[in-house]
Amino acid sequence: MSAPTSVTAGRLELATPVVLASGCAGYGDEWLELVDLDALGAVVLKGVSREPWPGNAPPRLAEAPAGVINAVGLENVGLDVYVREKLPALDDLPCKVVANVVGKAAGEYRDVVAALDGEGRVDALELNVSCPNVKARGAAFCARAKGLRALVEDCRDETTKPLWVKLAPMVTDIIPVAKAALDGGADALTIANTVPAMAIDASARRPVLGNVYGGLSGPAIRPINLRLVHLVYKATGADIIASGGVDGWEAAVAYVLAGARAVQVGTALFDNPAAPAEIVAGLDEYIRREMFDGLSFLVGKLRGDRA
Repeated sequence: MSAPTSVTAGRLELATPVVLASGCAGYGDEWLELVDLDALGAVVLKGVSREPWPGNAPPRLAEAPAGVINAVGLENVGLDVYVREKLPALDDLPCKVVANVVGKAAGEYRDVVAALDGEGRVDALELNVSCPNVKARGAAFCARAKGLRALVEDCRDETTKPLWVKLAPMVTDIIPVAKAALDGGADALTIANTVPAMAIDASARRPVLGNVYGGLSGPAIRPINLRLVHLVYKATGADIIASGGVDGWEAAVAYVLAGARAVQVGTALFDNPAAPAEIVAGLDEYIRREMFDGLSFLVGKLRGDRA
């Protein structure tokens, strides 16, 4: 891809700022025939835990106004199968690969990070400390700054790879949590995860999701996460990978102006697998039309910012 859209985020050099979001991207190989791989800076793989997780009972997906509610529950094959089968399938992937790590306790996160540190196909690690549809999992980490810092420090000790931390949107104050992750050694922050949500079938008088609650993603949450990106960037100047409702180049530019260096695309893929290529093409045209020196020039360059 053209140089104007290349960026560096969390010590990871990306050919484009478009990153496929964890969960929506599966284990990466599911999208090989659907997405223009040259449009991707990186793929964040489905979360992996030390042991296999069964996930939540179905139904796991529900449509929502301007979005989707999911309650997959971080189902995954576990570390052994992940390393033995999933990573080798990505040997020819032209973009960077980011492993998303989940766990029930700090020790589980640490074990997975340590194991993946030696995997050459993994270019960076993203700690998911904020999944809203797995009961009690990650809640203490994403909500309490002290616990989060300790977790990140433990994981930082186990790897030299770039380390991203994926934060939750629904916390009392995201700034202390963001600072804790950075103080613990995070190279970048992914802002933010899905928003806790629910869907009800009025005719059946029952919850739509088997787990009752899930996480809302898509354009519906973009205004929420846009504000969080802006708050954290102004307070910390951190490298941020924005996530939440990126469905076009205008949404990507908005996040960059708020302070993000890259954007994750997830829900948009379900409706339009060409979205990554369209976003990169739109960004390229915008940068050239406005005669900017590149996308990085726009990071945090929001006019009239009096907040």
